[in-house]
Amino acid sequence: MNVEPSAALRRTLGLALAAGVLLLLCLLSLWIGTRDVPVSTTWRVLWHPDGSNAATVVHDYRIPRTLLALLVGSALGTAGALMQALTRNPLADPGLLGVSLGAATGVVVAIGFLGVSSVLGYVWFALLGAAVATLAVYLLGAAGRGQATPERLVVAGAALTAVLFAFDSAVLLLDPEVFDEFRFWTVGSLAGRRYDVLLAVLPFVLTGGLIAVALARALNALGLGDQVGRGLGVAVGRTRALGGLAVLLLCGAATAAAGPIAFLGLAVPHVARFLVGPDQRWVLAYSAVLAPLLLLAADVAGRVAGAPGEIQVGIVTAVLGGPLFLALCRRRRLVLL
Repeated sequence: MNVEPSAALRRTLGLALAAGVLLLLCLLSLWIGTRDVPVSTTWRVLWHPDGSNAATVVHDYRIPRTLLALLVGSALGTAGALMQALTRNPLADPGLLGVSLGAATGVVVAIGFLGVSSVLGYVWFALLGAAVATLAVYLLGAAGRGQATPERLVVAGAALTAVLFAFDSAVLLLDPEVFDEFRFWTVGSLAGRRYDVLLAVLPFVLTGGLIAVALARALNALGLGDQVGRGLGVAVGRTRALGGLAVLLLCGAATAAAGPIAFLGLAVPHVARFLVGPDQRWVLAYSAVLAPLLLLAADVAGRVAGAPGEIQVGIVTAVLGGPLFLALCRRRRLVLL
């Protein structure tokens, strides 16, 4: 898809501006928290850790939390843009193929039947649950005659989601201790995540992001329809399979690390398309920057509004994302092209 130089320049400058705002939010995230650390002290220990309590707070808690917000936000934004492009459904989000609920089911099994109680342990079981759920949706969508079209995959995802929700509800209702532990994960939070969680999910997010970038041109062709896409030389089945794999890696890793976080994957791609149009190369790039911007802003807002404690980021994104999405619905028809 050709873009006029002036339009490309505007989009590049817009992306640079968003990145600048994101950098500012990163600095705010390092400064603001439940423990009061002056700005000058935060800046000093950031570059010269001296073993003080302030240095420990900044380096052991706030830096990994900020980096995880960047990673999780970028993963969810990219996964949402991919899902909407693959299904040509503007209301699709990364949980549509059962990825999010599959991750939740993995955590339920880990807590209820295996006694896992660490955040890092949840990560691996959530990733496994997301992978199994995605594979099951694909097999159900491809069963019988015909191919695994977006419509069949969506129906299969809805069916599997209902089954997994019933299973999770049964386990949680029958065992109050499991429910009590699971509720801290399912609200969606960046608090308490350290470098071990960040490093555990990093390879999955990077792999999913690289696949998404490689599919950008093919997604532009698929946006014109399967027949036109084939005529332009796109391998439709292969593109959808790779796109589904990327969504699994991105959404599965993000959900595993921080729990389910609402609206980012649904609303952010609409903001990106509103700003740059339907070209998936730009939509993916903007989604990868705007989603962590919104997530980090929500995390900082939760710390400020909940002081001396904090409000979990999953709650804040739901509060902020709902009105934002409704405003987008009123301002512009939800279309991909």
